[in-house]
Amino acid sequence: MATGPSYPHRGATAWRFAANVFVGSTLVWVVLREFDGLSAIWAIAAMVASTDPQFDVARRMVRSRMVNVLVGAAVGLTFLLAGGSSEWSLPLALATTVLVSSYLVRIPTMWRQAPITAALIIASGLAQHSSSAGIQLGLLKVAEVVFGCAVGVGVSWAISRLWPLPATHVEPGSD
Repeated sequence: MATGPSYPHRGATAWRFAANVFVGSTLVWVVLREFDGLSAIWAIAAMVASTDPQFDVARRMVRSRMVNVLVGAAVGLTFLLAGGSSEWSLPLALATTVLVSSYLVRIPTMWRQAPITAALIIASGLAQHSSSAGIQLGLLKVAEVVFGCAVGVGVSWAISRLWPLPATHVEPGSD
């Protein structure tokens, strides 16, 4: 059983990770280009971060990422609603998100996703000079990230079923 994210060395692991990324990015791109106002960039980044040649690793990473996205979204929305589109809300929200992640949530994997998500939401409000427009745009970006995560773990699962790696798979030179 894998313990952490795989590094795609040479061999079957690298090829399977490449297949995950190819299939996932194609799927995200094709689906999101059909919707006006959506960008595949955040979703593709989330998909790449959420996929792994080993499905159990991908599943753990997606769970951690989703919890941290929700933490970041909650803090970002709170600051956007309370502080409006003040420029000081961004650094204060990021610092608060780090403290919430460190002291309350304490999920070390993908913990940086929480302040990144808070930054997406706050920056959306600052760019739009409106809390309500920022909330709408920020939540749209969060939805793109969630979609990318879902595609990443889904593709990891599907490809792991279609192309299983040996249980004791060790890449040459990976020691």
